[in-house]
Amino acid sequence: MESAERELYSVGEVAELLGLHVRTVRNYVRDGRLKAVRIGKQYRVSRADLAALAGLTGEGASPEGASPRGHLEVSSIVQIDAIGEDGASRLSTLVTAAARSGRDTAEPLRVQTVHDAKLARMKIVILGGAAATADLLRLIEGALGPGNGMFLADGGQAVRRG
Repeated sequence: MESAERELYSVGEVAELLGLHVRTVRNYVRDGRLKAVRIGKQYRVSRADLAALAGLTGEGASPEGASPRGHLEVSSIVQIDAIGEDGASRLSTLVTAAARSGRDTAEPLRVQTVHDAKLARMKIVILGGAAATADLLRLIEGALGPGNGMFLADGGQAVRRG
């Protein structure tokens, strides 16, 4: 018979409970953001470590329950096409600096940027609070406005294909 309070969760169960992709949870384990124990070929995550990642605190906190703090996190992926290396570099610097100087230092935004020069495509991954994410998205939209020279068609750096 299974206990109402489970002690170990599989990566798939963690992903389902947190609304994340299984690959994201595995990356969290590899990066050390989520503690896990390897049993055979699978990882298992303790209830306490899952609660710590999810931001659950307090006596009897459970991954199945609501967070007492009302924690909210947004995951956003922004894809920008027709952006050259120079524009991508400038935008990456702007976005990274803005994320670090956020007003909510208790839970700062986490940002990663990737630029594919062959496809002239950039992706920005943003994890953090809803308001701070919305502010950063508005900043990105403003930076990509007409005449800012970020896009190849606006005079941004040409990309060599081949």
